[in-house]
Amino acid sequence: MLQSKAFDRFASIFLGCLVVITLLPIVLIVISSFTAEDALIQNGYSFWPQEWSLDAYYYMVKQGAVILRSYGVSIFVTVVGTLCSVLITTMLAYPMSRKSFKYRNVLSFFVFFTMLFNGGIVPAYIMWTQIFHIKNTIFALLIPNYLVNAFNVILVKNYYSNNVPDALLEAAQIDGASEMTIFRRIMLPLAVPAIATISLFTGLCYWNDWTNGLYYISNEKLYSIQMLLMNIMNNIQALRANSTASLLGTGAVDLPGTAIRMAMAVIGILPILLVYPFVQKHLVRGVVVGAVKG
Repeated sequence: MLQSKAFDRFASIFLGCLVVITLLPIVLIVISSFTAEDALIQNGYSFWPQEWSLDAYYYMVKQGAVILRSYGVSIFVTVVGTLCSVLITTMLAYPMSRKSFKYRNVLSFFVFFTMLFNGGIVPAYIMWTQIFHIKNTIFALLIPNYLVNAFNVILVKNYYSNNVPDALLEAAQIDGASEMTIFRRIMLPLAVPAIATISLFTGLCYWNDWTNGLYYISNEKLYSIQMLLMNIMNNIQALRANSTASLLGTGAVDLPGTAIRMAMAVIGILPILLVYPFVQKHLVRGVVVGAVKG
């Protein structure tokens, strides 16, 4: 009993230290975003800056309308993309988990195959732009890369297999329930932890995505927040390196490029920090149970 308490105490202290170590980079990012540019250049990043400044956020406020529009694009893409991805993933995983489905092994092979091989960026770009014509449309941010993820499909399939008894499904069939009814009224309610897990994974992918915007979007009205922030950063670097910045009414040396990087990081991670506490209670169970081979 004493050994168990000692271990619990040690584990709590050890994990607490890990949490602090994990949070320190985030704290440093936030502090650096409120640090004067000159202090960052001269002294580097510090938890106790010599000079505080709101210049980075003042610059971001001047871009407020554009940032809000990009936030809207990112929120729309993240919500709609996550909902569509979860629906497709759970529906695809359902027949793979049913032992009575004749072709479940073949379907599982094709899903697993995509985890090992892909056609590459160039064929994908040609397919999406010349065959499906999604360039400069909202679908370019929704469909490529993240709509269906083989790992998520296998995770949900294993969760179905390990947590839904065959007897329950057989009883539902005896009562006359159709496959859609079984999926909607039995599978989905019992798979809430797995659904929360893949929702978090997929939502993070959509929110942090900038590659789809880089490849398929040139219309600034369709920029996601990540693409916009990257574009702002590139513009600042260009202004700082170009003497023509004075034509815009500001000197290149006055642009807080380093601090803006930190401010952009804060803006980028803030929504995730707000959403994560609501799904984290399902995360561990969904990953552990879903990752166990059924």
